[in-house]
Amino acid sequence: QVHLVESGGGLAQPGGSLRLSCVASGSVSGINTMAWYRQAPGKQRELVASRAAGGSTRYSASVQGRFTVSRALAGTTMTLQMNSLQPEDTGVYYCAADSGISVFPAMDEYDYWGQGTQVTVSS
Repeated sequence: QVHLVESGGGLAQPGGSLRLSCVASGSVSGINTMAWYRQAPGKQRELVASRAAGGSTRYSASVQGRFTVSRALAGTTMTLQMNSLQPEDTGVYYCAADSGISVFPAMDEYDYWGQGTQVTVSS
């Protein structure tokens, strides 16, 4: 079992920055890909960025060039540096982890999810 805890959410102004962190604990040795998803009010949860254990990364088109995903501490900690934030980035951000072999799993393939952290971008 893997436990994921997100932190770093909050309120930012348009054009500002926030840094999210996700710490994995428990049976972490089997984790391959970790990802950030977000869910805006009234919308479906969507992929923001993911990073596999081997270093491969994927970003949604809406955040490409503004957000950076990284992992550290043997892959048990994942961060999301969010720059040039826009009101459309508002939502609950979830950390997810997968222990399968796929480098870019589909959302329903992720085995573990955090509780989420709220990000609000508003002036």
